[in-house]
Amino acid sequence: MRDQRSCGTGVKMGRNAFVAKWLLGLAVLLAAGAAAQRYQPAEHTQGPPFFGNITPDQAAILSDMGLTSERDRDPAWTLAEHRRLDRTLSAVQPQRKGVVDAYVVAVALDSDPVFGREAREAGKVLSRRYDAAGRTIVLAGTDGSADSTLPRGAPENIAAALARVAEVMDKSEDVLILYTTSHGAPMGIVYNDGDHGYGMISPQRLWTMLGQLGIARRMVLVSACYSGVFVPLLSNVDSVVITASSDDRTSFGCQADSDWTFFGDALINHALRKPQDITAAGTEATRLIGEWEARGNLTPSRPQVSIGANTALWLDALDRRRPKDVTAPVGKPAVSLLEGR
Repeated sequence: MRDQRSCGTGVKMGRNAFVAKWLLGLAVLLAAGAAAQRYQPAEHTQGPPFFGNITPDQAAILSDMGLTSERDRDPAWTLAEHRRLDRTLSAVQPQRKGVVDAYVVAVALDSDPVFGREAREAGKVLSRRYDAAGRTIVLAGTDGSADSTLPRGAPENIAAALARVAEVMDKSEDVLILYTTSHGAPMGIVYNDGDHGYGMISPQRLWTMLGQLGIARRMVLVSACYSGVFVPLLSNVDSVVITASSDDRTSFGCQADSDWTFFGDALINHALRKPQDITAAGTEATRLIGEWEARGNLTPSRPQVSIGANTALWLDALDRRRPKDVTAPVGKPAVSLLEGR
């Protein structure tokens, strides 16, 4: 964007120099305009059907049922989406006998680019940490630079991804690591793909899917407002559940032009890049988030950490294979949005 402070400085120049500078500026503007025409991220400009006109209790019932709403989808786009999903799921490798394999599923459920960027990097960090190369699925919309080449993070795609993991894993030995990022509501995590797709995944819906698929060993990481609603149902002796907030608090950092939410930056971009166990990582992430919120005078989000008594059976096996070195955080720090407050 042009810096308006440069206007009216009184600097004189010759006519030819002025014309040359004007033409250069015009060329830059035209190039920027052409780039904008080539790609424009999906925006939320219309209210959601169904979910925008019902009570919270009704929304909770529909979420538990797994109801979603899609509209104005181009048939060619629908076919391309099916092909993207098929390629992604077909590439998932089977488990290795005698090895505790981790299957990572990283999902951005909202098309705002911050979530697409976060899910992509979460997939990389979790895959590296838990030795999940070839066993990682990323579902996400745009990262803000171009249309996504990945399957979108829609509830039905998550169901298909989880079913594929259940199909190739050894459920008595292997582990699901699920990371989801989006906006949240008191009844669950929100799915919103521009003006085309709407819905929600409730704790009941996710718990039901995992139960139907028989995936008992799991680490569920939820980045969203009110995400603590997932803790009671999904916590058990075999599971790790870490959420960005309690069930009655918002979390922070979900502006579309950010690279990270507070939770994603603290847990994925900092704590899980280090060779420390998940308890220490959860503690570090909670501390960082608290410091950032205090700096911005924000109401504490109160992240939740639940680690089941039997999870050491598989966490220890995964931790023995984790990299010993620390990787550097990437992207613009989430706390940067507090600048100027």
